[in-house]
Amino acid sequence: MKTYHGLSILLFIHAVTDTVFSFTAGGISSNARRLSLHLSAKKVFIDGEVGTTGLQVRQRLESREDITIISPPSDLRKDKETRRKYINEADAVILCLPDAASIEAANMVDPTNDRTVIIDASTAFRVNDDWTYGFAELSRSQREAISNSKRISNPGCYPTGFIALIRPLVENGIILEGTALTCNAISGYSGGGKDLMEIYESGDAEPWGAYGFGLKHKHTPEMSKYTGLNMAPIFQPAVGSFDQGMVVSVPLHYQWLKDGIKGKDIHEALSNSYADSVFVKVVPLGEDGAKESGLLERGAFLRPDSLKDTNKLELFVFYNDDDGQAVLSARLDNLGKGASGAAVQNLNLALGLEETAGLNL
Repeated sequence: MKTYHGLSILLFIHAVTDTVFSFTAGGISSNARRLSLHLSAKKVFIDGEVGTTGLQVRQRLESREDITIISPPSDLRKDKETRRKYINEADAVILCLPDAASIEAANMVDPTNDRTVIIDASTAFRVNDDWTYGFAELSRSQREAISNSKRISNPGCYPTGFIALIRPLVENGIILEGTALTCNAISGYSGGGKDLMEIYESGDAEPWGAYGFGLKHKHTPEMSKYTGLNMAPIFQPAVGSFDQGMVVSVPLHYQWLKDGIKGKDIHEALSNSYADSVFVKVVPLGEDGAKESGLLERGAFLRPDSLKDTNKLELFVFYNDDDGQAVLSARLDNLGKGASGAAVQNLNLALGLEETAGLNL
């Protein structure tokens, strides 16, 4: 993989010159094979590549031979005409920008350009019906929808966990549309971007802090829409003194559910939904199942940073049938399956590449 600035033609000439002398009686040499991969590599522009999400996307792509990252000179990264040029030259663009800047960038695609795939990591298009929601595990048809789409909205980190837990239960009639739920979650401080990272890494921050007390969190629209609840949960997020990782939890009273539902029924619905998933794992049922799987710290604690730097998503069903209660929990890396990893997974699908390429399992 080569990253292009102004030297692309020289690198190409060098590669071709190398290859002219690379044919042997036994066939094509490794140089020729490398050139073949180079010529077929997909060009990807990361708009916002120096931000938290952009840097992690780049890390997942930069060693791949099937991808070429194209980047403008550093002094032109924010120049509109330069960005427009790179957006329209790329096979795919990943927007790692604030909402307003993402909307601006999406409008830079030439009206005649029906080739370039746009993957947006902001909240700008997540509930826009003209964009495909980029959670491949959402349904049996979602992976194909992403593969056929040119406009993909990357899910939020908290919604990824919430939707993964709740949508299968709504689809199976265990939870009815319109049920009022609550969601509690904690994320690593990287979820707040560079400013919050600097505060925590300077040592001048609280060890844990709840936030979002205005109860109008930017993630609740997609949590409502893609679960099928069509009602926003009461959502209480928090940030902790660790860089990456997340646990999203949803408490349930059985009286909110379809009559006769027990913990095993919830677990079965989730297990069936994700049986074929590479990235989503439904943990064996209950506290005992999680303990026996070695997934609770010291046999008792659900540590949020255990999946750091992976694209994994673990789903837990803790339950007490006697009292008619359950707590569903999702664990993931907020910058992995919750952001950059999901963007790369969507990129792979949209470009017809191996879905797991560049992602830690």
